[in-house]
Amino acid sequence: MRRLNEATLKDLPAEVPRPGYDRAACTVGIVHLGIGAFHRAHQAVYCDERLAAGEHDWAICGASLRSPAVRDQLAPQDGLYTEAVSGPEGENLRVIGAVTEVLVAPEDPEALVARLAAPETRIASLTVTEKGYCHDPATGALQHDHPDIRHDLQQPERPKSALGLLLAGLRRRRAAGLAPFTPLSCDNLPHNGATLRGLLLELAEANDPALARWIEAEVPFPATMIDRIVPATTDADRDRIAARLGLRDEGAVICEPFLQWVIENRFAQGRPRWEESGAQLVDDVAPYEEMKLRLLNGSHSLLAYLGYLCGHKTIAATMADGPLRRLAQVFMDREAGPTLSMPPGADLEGYKADLIARFANPGLQHRTWQIAMDGSQKLPQRLLSTARDRLQAGAPIDVLALALAGWMRYTGGRDEQGQAIEVRDPLAPMLAEAFASGEGNAAEIVAGFLKITDVFDPGLAGDPRLADAVSAALQGVLKKGTAATVKDTLTRLEG
Repeated sequence: MRRLNEATLKDLPAEVPRPGYDRAACTVGIVHLGIGAFHRAHQAVYCDERLAAGEHDWAICGASLRSPAVRDQLAPQDGLYTEAVSGPEGENLRVIGAVTEVLVAPEDPEALVARLAAPETRIASLTVTEKGYCHDPATGALQHDHPDIRHDLQQPERPKSALGLLLAGLRRRRAAGLAPFTPLSCDNLPHNGATLRGLLLELAEANDPALARWIEAEVPFPATMIDRIVPATTDADRDRIAARLGLRDEGAVICEPFLQWVIENRFAQGRPRWEESGAQLVDDVAPYEEMKLRLLNGSHSLLAYLGYLCGHKTIAATMADGPLRRLAQVFMDREAGPTLSMPPGADLEGYKADLIARFANPGLQHRTWQIAMDGSQKLPQRLLSTARDRLQAGAPIDVLALALAGWMRYTGGRDEQGQAIEVRDPLAPMLAEAFASGEGNAAEIVAGFLKITDVFDPGLAGDPRLADAVSAALQGVLKKGTAATVKDTLTRLEG
């Protein structure tokens, strides 16, 4: 079957929207580090709408920091790909044209640094996941012993890390007398703009203090909150989309109808008029960011670990399990929700109701295994910060403790039927050792996990209320099984 590309656009079915603007006349104004499925289903969709509205200097150069897979998908397609929006009523297809170039950093770091340093580049955005920031999630400090950071300190002009690439681009712009681009973190990190700023300054201070001072004075770091559920695209998805398009699309992305982007309005050299495409430009992103991290991401992790252990392959299947669906609601209503302080006009109850419906969307096959990846990097933001606030308020953490127990049980590497779990986490060996060293004793297992300072900061880990609550939950999981422990927890909380 022929591939989707510029030459075959004309052969698409009439009902499939496609770029109506001259892509060849568009200029790259945004370099995006981490051009995975999420970026292509989120920020690139907003930019596609702005290009269609005539803002032709905001095309995207996407950069892969590890694998050439996305470049190999998109290069034969001239950067074109399909956004497949799947909801309860069906699936709508649309071809996105905002990505006009894809680079692979390990193959040619110079080309990427040059693109960052180009005068036309005004924004450098990132979706590199929590682990891509080479920092300690528990403390927020830069990991100077991270292999990529060590390399970037020794060879700053051939960087490997996202931080090193940004720094190399800014260094070259400063030397050329150019204004800086705006680094724009779009990752699920608390205070992601401030976090990125602190890490970049720490790296700059280590090898170029003068550059650090320039960044402090000249470079804004807007915070953002991004929201859309984007499961991994499967071969079955690609086959289904090809049948509808009449063309093969190796870069297609699957996503839900819901789309949200909240952005702090601070940019060094302007930005697209994203607000005209539905983004919210605000003075303070923090309340929205915390709402998403604690409600959406926290619930997602809870459902992923407990759902997987109960035998559910997807979040939609997990939500069809009545007790797990109720547990997610209880988590949001009783534990995560009360820790939030939202600005006037924010509809917290509506947001929670939308989440329940979004998680249950049968059109999305979002795998519990996929969401369970990299828990050691995610849980400090998604669950542990909420637990800390609850404990400081003297409030119970029953559901949070059960979610953490589920994570610990999952990272042990065997499910409840004795089948191996492919645990993908940068700390996987350490986590497996902590689970195994407890020899089936819940309190000993929890004590081993709480010693992992890359996940648990000492203040929280030293609180006996956390250890006691998680130990009790894990004891139930180990002795009765996850499903029975979920039901017992609901009976205690709802009865």
